[in-house]
Amino acid sequence: MKQEQQHFLQEKLRECDRHVEKITIAQEHMRSVLPLTPQVYAQLDDVALSFLDQIVFRYSKLQDTLGDKVFPLLLLATGEEVKRKTFLDILNRLEELELVDRMTWLQLREARNEVTHDYSSEVGETVDAINAIIVASDTLQKLYSTIRHFCNHRLQVL
Repeated sequence: MKQEQQHFLQEKLRECDRHVEKITIAQEHMRSVLPLTPQVYAQLDDVALSFLDQIVFRYSKLQDTLGDKVFPLLLLATGEEVKRKTFLDILNRLEELELVDRMTWLQLREARNEVTHDYSSEVGETVDAINAIIVASDTLQKLYSTIRHFCNHRLQVL
């Protein structure tokens, strides 16, 4: 792996670390009301709603950074060509390396799409979508931990 690519991968992993940190902080602040109900959601003040927004935003950013940047860079670091590979090809290869379960990744993506589309005036749908993201964020953070461990121990990037 070229020095420039290694530096970029390190930078993107640190970015993921920040997203995980912000998700963790926001979830800690919201722990007493999670999982949400429509009744609890209706009673939340602006600060609490901001924490929920932070969870959703950072979840999306973490997933984007992993999928768009870290996954291809990780494969480059292992000596693989990624230029002509589709995202599904990259995902399949990561699954072969036992780093990412393809179906889990697609489910995490679906949870993200749901919250993006269901942030509506229908409180019940919004609450369900946010609760799904909260559960999915734990899975996404575990997935990232696996990736980070691989980069640290196998690639010595961190």
